Amino acid sequence: MYTPGQSLGGRAANLGPIPLGQVDDQGVAWFLQKLDGWDSAEVRSESQLREAEHGAWASPVYLGERPITLSGTMLAPDLATLDAAADRLRALPLMGAVLTVMETVPKRAVVRRSGRTLIDYQTDTAATYSVLVTAADPRLYATTETVTTLRLPTVAGGLTLAVTFPITIDATVVAGDTVVVNAGSIDALPQIRISGPVSQPLVSVTGPDGTATSLLYGGDIEAGDWVDLDCDAHTAYYNGTASRRSLISGAWPALQPGASNLAFRAGSYSATAALTVTYRSAWM
Repeated sequence: MYTPGQSLGGRAANLGPIPLGQVDDQGVAWFLQKLDGWDSAEVRSESQLREAEHGAWASPVYLGERPITLSGTMLAPDLATLDAAADRLRALPLMGAVLTVMETVPKRAVVRRSGRTLIDYQTDTAATYSVLVTAADPRLYATTETVTTLRLPTVAGGLTLAVTFPITIDATVVAGDTVVVNAGSIDALPQIRISGPVSQPLVSVTGPDGTATSLLYGGDIEAGDWVDLDCDAHTAYYNGTASRRSLISGAWPALQPGASNLAFRAGSYSATAALTVTYRSAWM
């Protein structure tokens, strides 16, 4: 018999609460024999033939959605347990299930059901299954989030003595900068929260290739309030409800693969203003 939590060898994955490639807490062994589509997403591109010249004009290339098929065999101690396992598989959410694949660096994608859940009973204790899901966002993400919080730059010290020959003691600038690392292979799009009080806050990201982008919120954020910026959806919400998209200017930051410099600035200094960036490393 199988032991709950036992690995069945080969690739393991969690489809929502279903531990594929492992034995679940009911004693059902979920063998994962096919994981099609996890290796690479589709590509969207177009080309237009050049007139009176060889070749074609190429459009930008983007990743398409990522359809994924998971299939294998489930073995249960008895028919009732097998039926309950089939019910759990069919009960997966139509939208918003998380698929996590246990690679050397575990990765995850948010998927939706995009086809029938196929279950074929072989015996009273064995059945084959096949599930088709689709990740609308084709990126594969780290299973853990990285959260970084910055304050505005401060200046400490600094003194000029009014004597016959001026003597200057240098100030120390503590910059509102830090380095953030995307360990993946494609740009990661962060979630940003700016907490007040602060006037006209500016977020800047300089990638490992030297490319710099800056995003300005052209308004004030009062004490105790905040603005959430979604660099994927390109939305800006004040206190989570009121859209402030019209106050946004500049380019939405993306974290390139590798180490990027993150900077926080504002129209005036505030000791309690904060910038919090949340992201997951992303892979193609």
